[in-house]
Formats: sequence, C-alpha cells, structure tokens
Amino acid sequence: MLTEERHAFIIKKLTESDIVKSQDLMMELNCSESTIRRDLALLEESGELIRVHGGAKRNYHLDEELDIVEKSAKNIVQKKAIAQLAASLVHNNDTIYIDAGSTTIEMIPFLTQKNITVVTNGVQHASLLADYKINTILIGGQLKNTTKAIIGSTSIAELARYQFDKTFLGMNGVHPKYGYTTPDPEEASLKSMALKQGFETFILLDKSKFDKVNFTQVASIESATILTETLNHIDYQSYFTKTKIIEVKI
Repeated sequence: MLTEERHAFIIKKLTESDIVKSQDLMMELNCSESTIRRDLALLEESGELIRVHGGAKRNYHLDEELDIVEKSAKNIVQKKAIAQLAASLVHNNDTIYIDAGSTTIEMIPFLTQKNITVVTNGVQHASLLADYKINTILIGGQLKNTTKAIIGSTSIAELARYQFDKTFLGMNGVHPKYGYTTPDPEEASLKSMALKQGFETFILLDKSKFDKVNFTQVASIESATILTETLNHIDYQSYFTKTKIIEVKI
C-alpha cells in the first residue's frame, strides 16, 4: 500500500473513532511498527493528529467564524437545495422559527405560498420576509454586526415565551461526539433556546459542516433532525446511527 493510501486510511479511522491504536493499524494495514510510527509522525507534522502512547488521537481545529458575506458565497447550490427541502416541511398555519444564517435565509423564497408566522433573529431574514409579505416577528436584543443576528439575554428571554411547530437552525459544525457547535457562546445560547421551544427541530447543514467542531456546543446530535445533501452512508455511518438525517439529491 502506498504511503498516501495508508495516511488516508489512518485519517478515516480517526474521523470515525477519534483515536487509533498502533497495533490495530499494523494488523489492518499489514505493515511494521516502524512504518506506522513514521506515518503517525508525518501526520502529526501536518497537523492531522496528535501522537499518544500506543497510537494517536484526532487533532481538532476550532474554526473561525466567517461574516455573513463570506458565508453566503460558499456552497450556494447545496444551500439552496437544502433550504428548499426545509421549506417543503412547513405546512399552512405553522408558526416557525428561522435562525439567522446563510442557509436558512434561502428558505424564504420557498415559503411565499404558505399562510405561516415566522419568528427570526436574523435582521436580513426579517427584511426579506417582509418583502415577501410573510407574517414576521423579529426578536429584540443586541445586533451582532458580522452575522446580522440578534443575540443576548434580551433575545433569549423573549424567545423563551414562544413555542414553535418547527425550528430551523443553521450551524457551524456537527460531530457525532461533540454535537452541534458554533463559535459564539451567545449565539449558541440563543440557538439552544430555539431548539428547546420547537416541537420539531431541523438543522440545515451542507457536507462541509460535518466533522467540524467549534468553541461552543449548542446541543447533542440526537436532539434534532439533520437536513443535508446526499451523503455516503458508509463514510457517515456514525451520524446515521445517532440521529435522523433527511437528504436532498443535488
């Protein structure tokens, strides 16, 4: 087996279980201890893992949060398809919560034919909802300039008064062990409250958000249904065993 193939195998194992043992790798790859030691050393140099006694553990990199313009420019086709799937789950007379985010805002054009009420913490979302003449409640609080989201204790207290048929949230990362995460603790608190207030909660994620871990946990992976693009069920088996996932073909 080529070096690159061994490295890919080791990284895949770390993605699945967070830690690998050298003895297991030697058996599965049919190679010597010195080869595995060298492979782990090279992968540690490249930042892929951290060597520990008897093996290695995965090295997580906490992502920095992009602003709303940067987010909106990424994975546009996937976001629109996932948003259309999310909008198809909304029924007439529903009261729903739409979280601020570059994927959730793509839902709005697909909601125009439905008699619904939307609560949101997204300033841009509220403006677009008003343009489409959709009944909208924008919660109050502090404006976060980078993401144009309303956050803070005032918004959390207001949100706690509402109940939603369905809650739709964006997220910066998802991981089978660490759940749904986002860089900002205040945004995480608001997302967590919105999740609790929804009878059903859906997390809108394109494939780039999987296996990503950010500073603050919003909730465990089991607490919501994931809406995403088509996934390889073998590569993402740990996700399918943890929660319900609805896929859209792109």
